[in-house]
Amino acid sequence: MKKMLMSCALLAFTGAAFAAPEAAAPVAKSAQQNKMVTCNADASGKKGDERKAFMKECLSGKPAAPAATPQQNKMKTCNAEAAGKKGDERKAFMKTCLSAPK
Repeated sequence: MKKMLMSCALLAFTGAAFAAPEAAAPVAKSAQQNKMVTCNADASGKKGDERKAFMKECLSGKPAAPAATPQQNKMKTCNAEAAGKKGDERKAFMKTCLSAPK
């Protein structure tokens, strides 16, 4: 019985000794794993179906929607400033606003 316990202890110690270097070696993450980490961080605050849809889109590798162009930004700004104007007054304002240099 003593020999059996001694053998088990020896095997456990030897197995742990061989396992230690593998555990200490850093393992490089694959591109998919990096993407998962990034998408998971970006999904913080989302729950349920919203999170599931976001993660599916993020992990699929599809590029994000392109950023608005300067002209689109200008259009948004002019539209906001034209609030309350109607008809010819709005048309004239939008024309001058959109044609003005930045």
